[in-house]
Amino acid sequence: MAEATGADWAAQVYEVLRADGIRQLCYVPDAGLSGLIGRAQADPEMVTTVLTSEQEGVGLVCGAWLGGQRAVLLMQSSGVGNCVNLFSLLGNCRFPFLTIVTMRGEWGEFNPWQVPMGRATRPVFELMGIQCHAVAEPDQLAEAVEAAAHMAFSADQAAAVLIGQRLIGRKVW
Repeated sequence: MAEATGADWAAQVYEVLRADGIRQLCYVPDAGLSGLIGRAQADPEMVTTVLTSEQEGVGLVCGAWLGGQRAVLLMQSSGVGNCVNLFSLLGNCRFPFLTIVTMRGEWGEFNPWQVPMGRATRPVFELMGIQCHAVAEPDQLAEAVEAAAHMAFSADQAAAVLIGQRLIGRKVW
């Protein structure tokens, strides 16, 4: 796999998703994931769904699996707390689940409201039985997504890739 840089990680991650048979991508709009979202929207073979809340995405990913397709949920760490009740579906029903999460409340955060959920994201996932793959460097991201997708769809597990805030860049207002 070619080494990714900050400018091309979204392209490499998108190619991994396509190669792993993902045909649905759902998301709450997020600037850190805009490159990945844009690629999905431009692909006529990919169905994209804008969500009003992240927990809808858990249901969409599970429903896609029941309908014979693979899906991924894209969200920001601040949305993970919205999903806790629906995460119980994953363990109880053994749905494969893949999510890619951009982290907030970390490196250089300006918004104090993002910090608590940034701290809680990984523990929440782990308490709910979701394996986390944290990535801080762009050259590790595509490989982490590939490993998480393989775990999700080959072993019927739940996996999250956490993209560190330093990788996506801090937001400034």
